Amino acid sequence: MSAGGIVLVALVIAVGLVGIIVPILPGGILVIAAIGVWAWVEGGAAAWGVFGIAAAFFAAAAVIKYTWPARRMRDAQVRTSVLVAGAVVGVVGFFVIPVVGLLIGFVGGVFAAEMATRRNLARAWASTMHAIKGVALSVGVELTGALLATVTWAVGVYLTA
Repeated sequence: MSAGGIVLVALVIAVGLVGIIVPILPGGILVIAAIGVWAWVEGGAAAWGVFGIAAAFFAAAAVIKYTWPARRMRDAQVRTSVLVAGAVVGVVGFFVIPVVGLLIGFVGGVFAAEMATRRNLARAWASTMHAIKGVALSVGVELTGALLATVTWAVGVYLTA
């Protein structure tokens, strides 16, 4: 692959990494797709081996990002219906207040749903904090997987150059 192609792949990976933190784009998918395009254009066993390792990091992070925070929230007795309400209000908030509305809507939705069902301010706030920590943990796991895939790609570019 030419130097310009490698720079383009690196830019897409960078946009994907930002997309994980600022949930506008499907960040992890962009990262693995860019590495896949690089492997396809580069060709050869080394490039596909790099893609396989990067895809394994991506897949492991995808599984962990859903199971680990969900288990922690279940242990904290945060109900799924409360999280769904937070997600719905978060999506609405995303369109009302671009970018930060997703976070504000999610937090407000979780808090409002918990208050509506339990009518306990302390419990509603505790559930909201657990939900925020769960989302942060999920983002952190996805970012770690994408960064490991990116490092794998960078090593692959060096080795195949």
